[in-house]
Amino acid sequence: MTVRDGILRVATYNIHKGVQGVGPLRRLEIHNLGLAVEAFDADLVCLQEVRSLNRREQKHFAHWPAQQQASFLAPLGYDAVYCTNAVTRHGEHGNALLSRWPVLSQQHEDISDHRFEQRGVLHVRLQVYDQVVHVLVVHLGLVSASRARQVAQLLRFVEREIPADATVLIAGDFNEDSARLHDALAATGLHSWPGRASPTFPSRLPLAQLDHVFARGLQPLGVVVPHGRAWWRMSDHLPLIAEFALGVAGQPNA
Repeated sequence: MTVRDGILRVATYNIHKGVQGVGPLRRLEIHNLGLAVEAFDADLVCLQEVRSLNRREQKHFAHWPAQQQASFLAPLGYDAVYCTNAVTRHGEHGNALLSRWPVLSQQHEDISDHRFEQRGVLHVRLQVYDQVVHVLVVHLGLVSASRARQVAQLLRFVEREIPADATVLIAGDFNEDSARLHDALAATGLHSWPGRASPTFPSRLPLAQLDHVFARGLQPLGVVVPHGRAWWRMSDHLPLIAEFALGVAGQPNA
């Protein structure tokens, strides 16, 4: 894999905890997901539903990785940053960022809106060429009213923690594709791609784009969603891969 001068390639993917199916028919997909992540050839891979540990599944699957999933999925030379969103009976899971660029710092914001869903935002500062890029990996809730409050909290976090002139990427599973979501982020200078949506869910027959990459201070070049049987077998979501142009000396294009 090579760094493309002036291009920042970003993937976001809800990996469904590395397991597909239910009950005794469930199957371990984490090894296939590792091959998929490497094939993205992305500078940044934003992951949701990443398991740190799960004692039940570790006993059930003979080839359960010894590493936590974020570290296991990271291609050679990438940094893996993980933070827990949810603690369950058998383990815990959360968001992760796999980065080809050096990590400067990380923090976590709890955006849980009620006791039945534990949700969070992973904020990572990266050194990309000579500029700092702020990456936020998000996973919003299933309830519409909760998502509205979580988006408001997310934007307050951006305003509080990130300089107004900084380059920002927000990527993840928003569990929503609506004008309300796009308008709320656009009001603070965060934009996704205009025009036709790129459905990512459900992976077998994608009808809605629940997964997004929003950016401030970067010029979008294009977005692609891979399709096919190999993809819908690995997760209930499809990955979304976006490319951005960086300006001269690492400054974003106007």
